[in-house]
Amino acid sequence: MEACPEQIIIAGSGRFPVLDFTRGACTFCGGCLEACPSGAFSEDIYAEWSWKAEVTDACLSLQGVSCRACEDACDPRAIRFRLALGGKSEPLIDPHQCTGCGACAYQCPAAAVTFKRTEPNKKEKPA
Repeated sequence: MEACPEQIIIAGSGRFPVLDFTRGACTFCGGCLEACPSGAFSEDIYAEWSWKAEVTDACLSLQGVSCRACEDACDPRAIRFRLALGGKSEPLIDPHQCTGCGACAYQCPAAAVTFKRTEPNKKEKPA
């Protein structure tokens, strides 16, 4: 937890480390990977972070309120909005562009962004 310069890794249940995107976004600096004594963050296991953003019904744009905080915070431009009936806009997330960094969740005033684990791309071992 101390190795994270963004201070988004906090003690959760049983003092196990958990990510708290209400505190900021992950920069993927690798500090946690280097500091983890158990090897749980091994680069050999997965090619990429397998958590992707999802937007819940609490989204202000889905309620007809003009808000694009998550889209503005998303550097890879994984979040776009599609106009819908009644002055609402539907947030759409491109899972291929989403890095799971949490910047969208950090900026969301309605705490409407959650994360879902997807099937990670496993690295192939050299022959």
